[in-house]
Amino acid sequence: MNWDDLRYFLAVAAAGSLSGAGQQLGVNTTTVLRRVGSLEDDLGTRLFERERTGYRLTPSGEKLAEALEPVDRRLAALPRDFVADDKGREAVVRLAAGDSIAAGIIAPEYPSFREQHPGLALDIVPDPRISAAGGGVPRIGNPMRDVDLALRLARPTQGDMLMRKLGDMGFGLYASPGYLAARGTPQQMGQMSDHDVIGFSEGETPIGPVWWLSRAEKPAHVVMRAASDMARAEAAREGMGLAALPCIMAEGDGRLTRVFGPEIIGALEIWLMARNDLAQLAHIRAVMAFMVEAVKQRRGRLEGRLHDVTELPAPQRANP
Repeated sequence: MNWDDLRYFLAVAAAGSLSGAGQQLGVNTTTVLRRVGSLEDDLGTRLFERERTGYRLTPSGEKLAEALEPVDRRLAALPRDFVADDKGREAVVRLAAGDSIAAGIIAPEYPSFREQHPGLALDIVPDPRISAAGGGVPRIGNPMRDVDLALRLARPTQGDMLMRKLGDMGFGLYASPGYLAARGTPQQMGQMSDHDVIGFSEGETPIGPVWWLSRAEKPAHVVMRAASDMARAEAAREGMGLAALPCIMAEGDGRLTRVFGPEIIGALEIWLMARNDLAQLAHIRAVMAFMVEAVKQRRGRLEGRLHDVTELPAPQRANP
């Protein structure tokens, strides 16, 4: 057996396609197909079934992927582990987080953290698993393969990880003032039939706000779908329709008006994940503590409890 063939197998299993694996490995699809075929010949079993949507693991393929996962995790972590041991270099912690969390929680609190830890830097990267979407998520895998820490909006179900729930991200239903002036403001789900909706992407896990909107949009007219909170928010600002957005992103935005709050739309849990073998390192623990405190400091906005409410003027007393 050529051990390098295992690398090609893992790439196809993760990408779900020959082209995706080829891009990851820097080779053409013919090479990927040949190396996977060589591995199947050596093992005497079929590892993939080709379907219209891509390559799916057979039972034998799933067994091999499960056996290789710990090895893949350790090999992927080696470069970061050596950097962490090099005392002469600035420590960089690679953190996976969605845009809403990065912009609404991490960035505003980061300057004070940097003052306390000048030799430590964050590298914030997007994470395809952050929205728990079905499309685009690797078929197998090591959920912490390329990062040290991750903030995800669903409880992890696999992997050798340290996990901690940090809080809940509340969602509201928002639209532009102009849209509501022209189309009216719905008072309940049953009034959504006269409205345009900017929906979540197809295939997202039906929990919290995704579940609520999937029901509300059935009688409505879906004009657009997007996995990106930023894209849905901008479409709502432009008057395209109603969108379910994180309160921490939408509150205080003069171009958006809240229609329903998280008590109606729901919330997603925020989980902090760390590799068990890294969680004891000082720089990793420092960032973990920072994330816990950052969420604590912005909990009200995160949960959507600090909604701007216009106070009515006090009633005037009648002259005696």
